[in-house]
Amino acid sequence: MKIYIKDSENFKGYTPLLGENTDPAGRGDLHEGFDIGYEYSKEGGKMEGVNRWPETLPGIKAPVSTYFSEMVKLGKKLFQLFALSLDLEENYFDDLVSGKGGIMRLLHYPPQTEEGLDMTQLGIGAHSDYECFTILAQQDGVEALQVLNKGGEWVGATPIEGTFVVNVGDMMARWTNDLYLSTIHRAINRTGVRRYSVPFFFGVDYESTIEVLESCVSENRPKKYGPINAGNYIKQRLSETY
Repeated sequence: MKIYIKDSENFKGYTPLLGENTDPAGRGDLHEGFDIGYEYSKEGGKMEGVNRWPETLPGIKAPVSTYFSEMVKLGKKLFQLFALSLDLEENYFDDLVSGKGGIMRLLHYPPQTEEGLDMTQLGIGAHSDYECFTILAQQDGVEALQVLNKGGEWVGATPIEGTFVVNVGDMMARWTNDLYLSTIHRAINRTGVRRYSVPFFFGVDYESTIEVLESCVSENRPKKYGPINAGNYIKQRLSETY
């Protein structure tokens, strides 16, 4: 397998069925995917690295790269909204989000039948995403994504035509001292048809330091997290998944 993701130091390339395990209680995720990131010219020590495109699909690079670039633009606007919601200057995050901290996946979920459903081997097991937030494009008419609410119930996130789902990730939770909480979610494709989705995981540039914002610390909300390097953090989390 020429572009197998485990052969990449920085997690670019193809993941086969059951090649990933997001839920430690699970037995592997029933999906396959293709991962890209910012197009670096060489490999680096954190998450920097070249994308590994399939030779058998020569036309895939241009449209996928264009979509990635458009998601970076949207992600930057969302960062500005997060800043305003935290009583920060609108451009507070601007210098940290050039797009180098973005990862995008093209995912395929084969159908699972209710009769043969194994709760330890779902389309993707219960987890939260690692970056600041995720912009998810879902396939219309195929319900699979579920979100865990505060009452401990799984709620379906029905696809709505012309919209994205935005999930808060672990980096933003750390940055805001859990003022914004990570979204626990999973996917179970019981529809009888194949499901496709495109999540764009957006974090800050990999050389950045994530440290709890002072505006998110108070006597009633003491600081929970120490500083981390963004690139090292993402690489560690992905290493645990694969």
